[in-house]
Amino acid sequence: MATIFLTPASNSAPTATLSGQLLRRKSNCYNTFKFKCCHKTAETIHLHQGNGKAGFSEKGHQDIHRDPPPPRPRRIILVRHGESEGNVDESAYTRVADPKIELTEKGKAQSEECGRRIRQMIEQNDGDGAELDDDWQVYFYVSPYTRTLQTLQFLGRAFEPSRIAGMTKEPRLREQDFGNFQDRERMRVEKAVRLLYGRFFYRFPNGESAADVYDRITGFRETLRADIDHGRFQPPGHRSQNMNIVIVSHGLTLRVFLMRWYKWTVEQFEGLNNLGNGGIIVMEKGYGGRYSLLVHHTEEELREFGLTNEMLIDQEWQKYARLEDINYDCPLLNSFFTHLDDGQCII
Repeated sequence: MATIFLTPASNSAPTATLSGQLLRRKSNCYNTFKFKCCHKTAETIHLHQGNGKAGFSEKGHQDIHRDPPPPRPRRIILVRHGESEGNVDESAYTRVADPKIELTEKGKAQSEECGRRIRQMIEQNDGDGAELDDDWQVYFYVSPYTRTLQTLQFLGRAFEPSRIAGMTKEPRLREQDFGNFQDRERMRVEKAVRLLYGRFFYRFPNGESAADVYDRITGFRETLRADIDHGRFQPPGHRSQNMNIVIVSHGLTLRVFLMRWYKWTVEQFEGLNNLGNGGIIVMEKGYGGRYSLLVHHTEEELREFGLTNEMLIDQEWQKYARLEDINYDCPLLNSFFTHLDDGQCII
């Protein structure tokens, strides 16, 4: 066992010999000591008075060079599944478990067309017809329900294998749970009651509310953000700026995802309209690195989807803001606290 000797740098410091245990110590006040272990060159430890912490010399220290963060995906594309058997005949839910509901032939065609639209969008650079660098890829997150998996299968026909970076079946992207096998007449009553109670907070018997979906989507959002921050969509050493995330899910789940991402209120959520079967909405990276709906979509399209003036103002800010920026205009706060003067804002 090595023996370490502590030698005081001045006569005012206590003398201590450390050989398995400390033999002598004087209060909590220490000065500078030199230690020597075996035949190693002596190094200096600075024992600071009263705080119990030691500072070591910078001799031989090398700076740690960290790689810059991976580029964020260019787009997050939200896709609602194609037309399903349940969309054309609600009684299907009384015979078939919701996760096993399949697409109709029309739904399969919608999904294929959706894939072609996504590819065409990716291959265009800001609408000017110029081709992107030829390194673009897509990565898929998909609900494990049959209709969403089938949507992805048909949608994916638009992409050769080299364009598909991977996929994840994500249970947190599943449809709102309406309570196992559904009684058709009872479900009509429940949906009518939901309109009276509120679409976000009403929980179906043995099922979920939109608020419950919000909770699990919050967990998925954190997973997605971590995947983005760590560049998990690309092999080591690859730093493409043209990665595209495609999320294939369900109407309400996608609206809740947008609500959670942009911190929309319950009232703003309840004003949104459902995407059509095979419909898409695109969150595209703006000039400062944030995702905005106004990069790809027009104001008229977003108004049709249900965005209010306040939500559009925020999307315009998202289009130009940097990741570290804070929106100090606060349209929501100014509309809520009506006693504030115009232009005054509480942060």
